[in-house]
Amino acid sequence: MKGLELSKRYYEEYGRPMLEEKFSEIFPYLAVGLCGSGSECFGFDDERSQDHDFEPGFCIYVPDPGIYLKDSEFEKNNSLDEKIIFRLQREYDKLPDVFLGFKKQKMKPVGGNRRGVIRIGDFFKGKCSNPEGDLSVYDWLMVPEYALAEAVNGEIYFDNLGLISSIRNKLDHYPDEIRLKKIAGYLLTMAQSGQYNYLRCVERKENAAAQMSMFKFVEAGLHVIFLLNGRYMPYYKWSFRALSELKRLGNLYDSLEFLISSDNGVKLAQTKSEMVEDISALIIRELKAEGITEAVCNDLEKHAYSVNDHIKDGNLRNMDIFAGV
Repeated sequence: MKGLELSKRYYEEYGRPMLEEKFSEIFPYLAVGLCGSGSECFGFDDERSQDHDFEPGFCIYVPDPGIYLKDSEFEKNNSLDEKIIFRLQREYDKLPDVFLGFKKQKMKPVGGNRRGVIRIGDFFKGKCSNPEGDLSVYDWLMVPEYALAEAVNGEIYFDNLGLISSIRNKLDHYPDEIRLKKIAGYLLTMAQSGQYNYLRCVERKENAAAQMSMFKFVEAGLHVIFLLNGRYMPYYKWSFRALSELKRLGNLYDSLEFLISSDNGVKLAQTKSEMVEDISALIIRELKAEGITEAVCNDLEKHAYSVNDHIKDGNLRNMDIFAGV
């Protein structure tokens, strides 16, 4: 059973009745769901995933007093203070430990609590540095893509006020000009690592450096492909799994995997270099189809600067081309 299904069924059978019975006054102001860290929040979990951080459970998202509900009648007459947090968590902990053959875990996962009661502000501040999802240009450029992916993955089962859903909508994808800045930076990384440095390292018999060059090319290429699809690239160990589900260039899975899993002997290195050019050409085709490059060549460096030139905001355009990488 997938973790999201397990979570939702556990909530419907035990969580919702508990909240309706014991917290009827504040229940309409809460949100419930499962998103954030963990393969189950992306739908990537399998039987192997169940050996750690996998359990029946869900998250109860609580609005922060004075932020989301300020000046409301509820805020004036009620309190969502730490006493409520304590009561909610205590009742959550009383829910059955075993459900459909799966047990709650006694140890909390590394990186903090992923289930139970969570302040909405704490969740988003931990993912994107801002409790309300209002990001500056600098924030958009610097917050890791995997963290943004974790802010908008999973599923929200109940959100009567629409608070957490509205923040997730703000963060759902990059603003277009931020996306262009990041594409430009990753294209230049691809050019330097795959089209320029790789064969130089092979010729010098610097095998480790050659493999690092190819890894940088593939990693940057993955970022570009996700950006072309309007998606965030998730945490590295799920990036290839997520790639296989993308409509645009998701079929490059096997080629990209080969580039980083094969050796760098002279003959094979030449084959890999040719594959780099083929992959680059396919990416350039997508850039042209979107109308974000005017360069006429297979040199990714020239396309990187052409993409950057399409940014209308002068301050963003004039930042270092690697500002979003």
